[in-house]
Amino acid sequence: KPETAAVLKRTVEALMERGAVVRNLENLGERTLPYKISKHKERHRKGGYFLIDLEAPPSIVSTMMDHLGRDIDVIRRAFIKHPVSKTEECSGIIPVNFEDKLSAKK
Repeated sequence: KPETAAVLKRTVEALMERGAVVRNLENLGERTLPYKISKHKERHRKGGYFLIDLEAPPSIVSTMMDHLGRDIDVIRRAFIKHPVSKTEECSGIIPVNFEDKLSAKK
């Protein structure tokens, strides 16, 4: 829908203005809300769910929550901190000394 695209564009632009790097935008589809939500003098029973994967300094969270709270097209907003996974370096295959294994059985 063009209205939905406009909301997403505004949101992504606001994130980038504040120094965020948007990695991915995923549409989770339109669903029935878990409960009725009253927002901006309207009652909502359905909503479109979107997931924006981004990297940003933690200082922008409060300003973005305020910005999204004032947007009349956003029903509910949330930021979830995704833990950074540390990759372990592979030490490789440890060579096995077969002579020691054979002599140990004798």
